[in-house]
Amino acid sequence: MSKGKLYLIPTTLGDNNPLEVLPISVKQVIENTSHFIVENEKSARRFIKKIAPEKKQSELVIYLLDKRTQEIDTQHYLDVCNNGIHVGLLSEAGVPAIADPGATIVNLAHKKNINVKPLVGPSSILLAMMSSGFNGQNFAFNGYLPIDSKERKRTIKTLEKLSKDKNQSQLFIETPYRNDKMVVDLLQTLSPSTKLCIAADITLKEEYIRTLEIKEWKKTAKPNLHKRPTIFIIHKMY
Repeated sequence: MSKGKLYLIPTTLGDNNPLEVLPISVKQVIENTSHFIVENEKSARRFIKKIAPEKKQSELVIYLLDKRTQEIDTQHYLDVCNNGIHVGLLSEAGVPAIADPGATIVNLAHKKNINVKPLVGPSSILLAMMSSGFNGQNFAFNGYLPIDSKERKRTIKTLEKLSKDKNQSQLFIETPYRNDKMVVDLLQTLSPSTKLCIAADITLKEEYIRTLEIKEWKKTAKPNLHKRPTIFIIHKMY
């Protein structure tokens, strides 16, 4: 018997119709898969029902992978693959294993010689980078910056210097309810000629994407980013 596969299943970036941003192949995989590794069971079940409404919820086998899950608890999540059963790794938003805890499961699959099948879907990181006008040949994702304001500003200056020295676009995110404070810190810390791209609610009806130099941002009305998923990108050319 051939082993089951680990499917890396993307989800939407918000509450829109899944088939607006996901190919039909994602729907087909979900329809033919009953074992899922997810970060939040409630939202995962809601997404599965939305994209495959005929699928019986009672047939789903759900394994949790959140910030409280210990790595030792995940060691048997892929055991069913030995019986030819496929498992889907389902992101909470966007694509699995990118700014997402799923990388540990992908690593486990490789250790167990299980075929990993990534599926196409929206990545806010890549979509923001595509839309920024910055250097798509050389960029880095830095995750969350420090919470402490002084430490965060020091990190911002470090990323700005890296961008200049390496011609490298620097991407990062913030907890959505702190987005507006992040904008304030960026405008206070970055050089006037440094460019900043703000990309919020990507692929959604309220999508906002704009790139300006800091001196221009200071003269422009700022978007309200409170509780809106946002990617920030900075690039300093000189």
